[in-house]
Amino acid sequence: MLDQFLFKKIDNAQLIVFRVFYGLLVSAECYGAIATGWVRRTLVEPQFTFSFIGFEWLQPLPGNGMYIYFAVMGTLGLLIAFGYKYRFGALAFAILWSGVYLMQKTSYNNHYYLLMLLAYIMAFLPANRDASLDVKLSPKLLSQTMFNGVRWIIILQLFIVYTYASVAKLYADWLDFSMIEVLMSSKKGYYVIGDLLQQKWVHKIIAVFGICFDLLIVPALLWKPTRKIAFVLSIFFHLFNSIVFQIGIFPYLSLAFIVFFFEPQTIRNIFLRTKKIIPETKIIIPKNKNVILTVLGIYFLFQLVLPLRHHFFKDDVLWTEEGHRLSWRMMLRSRSGSITFRVVNTETKDTTLINLNDYLTKKQQRRVACYPDFIWQFAQYLKKEYAQKGENVQVFAKNKVRVNQAPRRELIDPNVDLANVPWKHFAHNDWILPSTKE
Repeated sequence: MLDQFLFKKIDNAQLIVFRVFYGLLVSAECYGAIATGWVRRTLVEPQFTFSFIGFEWLQPLPGNGMYIYFAVMGTLGLLIAFGYKYRFGALAFAILWSGVYLMQKTSYNNHYYLLMLLAYIMAFLPANRDASLDVKLSPKLLSQTMFNGVRWIIILQLFIVYTYASVAKLYADWLDFSMIEVLMSSKKGYYVIGDLLQQKWVHKIIAVFGICFDLLIVPALLWKPTRKIAFVLSIFFHLFNSIVFQIGIFPYLSLAFIVFFFEPQTIRNIFLRTKKIIPETKIIIPKNKNVILTVLGIYFLFQLVLPLRHHFFKDDVLWTEEGHRLSWRMMLRSRSGSITFRVVNTETKDTTLINLNDYLTKKQQRRVACYPDFIWQFAQYLKKEYAQKGENVQVFAKNKVRVNQAPRRELIDPNVDLANVPWKHFAHNDWILPSTKE
């Protein structure tokens, strides 16, 4: 039964059209990162970047290297869109984007993670088999069908993302609308809508709509009677996010995904100018079926389990941040804080207070002030810097953090030498103080 569902041949118009949207959007993202100064601020100006722990060896290229890096990624996006050397272009983009994702988290965004996953998925899908330069150059590649499972890989990934995003909102600060107030407080200066976004009734609408939209949008798009309504609501929701939160290409990528929910013939008629009907063909079971099903099973099991890992850590993820990333916990908290680093020479006991301006950009300082992994990594950086000068040191941090509208409290144990404690990936780091007062 599963074989018949996944390996039934269907019209591939949805995938072909999505390829074009996807390629153009990632190209715009990469060229736009250069034009808006994102590359300069995030990867060129900092003395070093806060990579994902374990990927410290991934650091930005020197000089103009990162501008070239992003220009190459933008060009690869165009290759994807036009379907030229598609497999190479899509896989190369996936690898390069992964490098950017892992080498910096000061500007971490769940959407960047989704794009990384999507990039690898697209690299292995037959998205260049029609309306592409590859087909022009090699007509034998032409095909107007694909396995039904291709479409459902995308839909299942979206369902996981949206469902976890909805469930994560079911917590006190979202349900009492205080988190929405925090999110909107920085939007007061927006032309026309700034004052409107400060209204309590608007906060209630945003909170309830956010939960319901994320939970129901995929089923609503799949069910034909609600599809057009869901489509209209999707346009409103994603344009609202684009205008208010200014989150790059993600709202438009989300709209592009909708092609997978409409009938293939409708998509073909609108975008491909091919009016002929591509009938569903017979079921063709590939010889490597078991390999395909095993890989997909492992991948989606990982996607289902990974966002749950914070439940196995001690304390509240909103406070500790342990297990927050890679879990579709979007726009759920606001953190601010202050911090002082004290470096102590183990032999002479001389003490140095660190001036963060000498090391970090303003944005990096805001992250270091209130995120435990940033604090630990900066302590490791200081340890290495002093080691290069022949000094063995201890590093202590004293800080206070505010999460959402809660009172400011100490996050890090000021008596723990952060330079000489290991980072625990799969367990709670005990030098993070409890979220509740003893």
